[in-house]
Formats: sequence, C-alpha cells, structure tokens
Amino acid sequence: MTTPQVTSDAIALLLPLESPSYGPAAAAVKAGFLAAADRAGITSRIRVIGHGDDGVLPGLAVAADAGVALVVGPLTRDDLKTVIAMAPSRPRMLALNQTDDGSPLPDNAYALALAVDNDAAQIARAARTDGVRSFAVVVSGGALQRRFAAAFTAEWQNAGGAPLSQYRFDPNPELLGQLRRELAAHPPDAVLLAIDGEDVALAKSFLPQVRVYAVSQIADDLSPPMLRDLEGVRYIEIPWLAEPETLASAGPTRTRYDSPLLERLYALGLDALALAQMFAEPVPPDRVELDGATGHLSLTPARTFARQGRMMVIHDGRAMPDPASP
Repeated sequence: MTTPQVTSDAIALLLPLESPSYGPAAAAVKAGFLAAADRAGITSRIRVIGHGDDGVLPGLAVAADAGVALVVGPLTRDDLKTVIAMAPSRPRMLALNQTDDGSPLPDNAYALALAVDNDAAQIARAARTDGVRSFAVVVSGGALQRRFAAAFTAEWQNAGGAPLSQYRFDPNPELLGQLRRELAAHPPDAVLLAIDGEDVALAKSFLPQVRVYAVSQIADDLSPPMLRDLEGVRYIEIPWLAEPETLASAGPTRTRYDSPLLERLYALGLDALALAQMFAEPVPPDRVELDGATGHLSLTPARTFARQGRMMVIHDGRAMPDPASP
C-alpha cells in the first residue's frame, strides 16, 4: 500500500451525506464532529466530503488529492469494505465502522465503531464479575441479534466460561412454553436475551427468576409500561445517553434528537474528532485511553478501539445506570 503525500494538517470527514438511506445518520455524525471541532478551535482544519451510495472512492480520492493528514470515515461497513479492497493508495484513515468478518485492518488504518460486539463482550466480563457461572442465550433470527450473541459467546468461552445453553426465540406460544420448561428443568444463573425490543418483554415472561442481560438499545422507544415488564434487565449504553448530566459541562452544547440512534451517532462524531486530533499528527499514537461520549476507548494492537459503555438496569419503568456496576 502507498500513502499519498501529506501537504497540510487538514482532516477530511468522509460521510454518505447524499445517501437516501444513510444521509440522516451521516448528518448526525457530522453535527457531533463539527460541534467538537468548534469547541476545540480547529474548524478551519476540517474538510467535509459528502458522497452518495456509490461515491466513497471518488470522495476518498478528493481527500487524497488535497494532501490531508487524516480521513475520518467511511461510515458504513460496505463502504469500508470497498475502500479496503479497491483503494490501495489512501491517506491515514480513522474508519467509523468495522469489517464484517473481523479481518485485520490494513496498515495506516484505525477503526472506531458503535458495534454491539463491544457491548456483548463487556456483558460477558461483567457477568463473570457478578458471579454468574452458567448462561442460557436466547437469540432471535435478526443479523444484529445473532452477531451480538456470537460476540458474547466468543468472549465467554475464551475466558473459560462453562458451555452455554442456546435457544432460538420464537413467539409461538407452544415453543415459548417449551422454552420455559427447559429453563425450569435446568435453570442457569443468568439469561442473555439477544432479541428485538418489542419481543423482549414477551420472552422475559417465560424466563425463570434469574439475572437477565439484553442486547444494547433494548430500551429504545419503549414506553414506561413496557419498561416495567423488563424490571431488572441489564444492558450496555453509551455515557452520552446513560449519564447526560455528567457530560453536559464537558462537551459542546448538546444537540437533541428524537431518535436514540441519532444521539449515539452524534456522540460518535464527538469522539471521532477527539481521536482525529491525535491521529492527524505526523506520528500517530500507539497507546490511547480516552473517556469519551461513546464510552471508555482503548486502542488495541489491531488498531481498533475497544469501547466500554455503562451498564444500565431497568427499574420501576425507567432505565438508569446500574448502581452495582463500577
């Protein structure tokens, strides 16, 4: 791989702003990134390059021709895959997603992602700390849920955890009854629910009285009555949403979104700017520890950022930071 000559200290923000599907997500990342740049006093160094669904390579070429010190992006997995496969000559890059198969990043590339894989691994570690020894995993058929369950299973087993009992979630009453009987016959210490939000309350009603962990974003858009049905369920959230008051004075003026997903993407933009300042330096850091809006970020030897969020617990119809977690 060759790297284009760096002729400025500019940072290019490469986002699918013109995409019908990803435009709103990209706009939230851009808003967070520019708000943080304004607070840091480096707005003049930022060059925003928007592109459409098939425009990531031309956008990257614009950044390379401009001699930027760093490209922040791409945002989507498909665009990242395209760049890795088809752009052998590119500036240093901080991608805002991760590879589909977990394959290593090329040289001169780093990645910060809001992936559920980090959250699943954190839950596995927290459960061990909580004294959990046996787990049942109940997973639905969605790709996100399967990835969450797979990441949890890998972390649990790599640390020497006991074999997991895995069940496929099906809303069929007869199959739910069978799930209840099997869990009652061999009750685990805890259950992991890798299920879409609208089905979680149904699934939980068939579980034994044990500790329950769930996929991240479980409380998104759920009403207080529905949250009451999830009493005691634990999941991972980013600090920007888990503890907004704590971060209010530490960051830029807060932009409010109706969607928790867009709030998370705005927070991703905030953290991307903080990291971009480090990685736009002539010699990039080989160690990074940052308490960011999306969690505590640690640079791994694979040049990806491990992200640790806040453990939440649903209590009395609302989600709150788990007081039992550090």
